[in-house]
Parts: sequence; C-alpha cells; structure tokens
Amino acid sequence: MPIYEYRCSKCGRTFEALQAISAEPLKKCIYCRGKAKKIVSLSSFHLKGSGWYITDYKKKGSAEEKKPSSAKKTEKKTAKNANIN
Repeated sequence: MPIYEYRCSKCGRTFEALQAISAEPLKKCIYCRGKAKKIVSLSSFHLKGSGWYITDYKKKGSAEEKKPSSAKKTEKKTAKNANIN
C-alpha cells in the first residue's frame, strides 16, 4: 500500500498516511482535526539492478560503429553467400 502525504491548513503540519489506492483521501488533520489536503511529494521509487544506468548501454564510438558503411554491406553479402553453399 502506498504512503500519502497530507498538509493541514490550520496547523501547517505535514503528516503521512498508509492507505490503499482506492481509499478516500483524508479530510481532517490527525493532530488538530483541521482541514487536510493531499500533497504531491517525492517518490521513493528506485530502479535497481543492471540495465538502468547510462553506463550499462553501448558506448558511442565503439569498433563496430567506426566501420565504414561499405564494410558492413560486404559482411552481409559474405554471410548470405556462406548460407547458399
């Protein structure tokens, strides 16, 4: 279940509430019973593991990218001819 943040318009306190996504937002402050409003806060969402960082992608200027386009065409033709024999 997600944690939502609320701010009270009466006392100015910010508090959190653990609620289901389908639950109605809180209307009253848990401290002073004043009017509370849900606020947008920073997420604690983290992507962990490989594949999520710029260093995990192919680097520009690698050996394959430096080959001229005619060399790539020659390699493809050679591979097709090898399959025919």
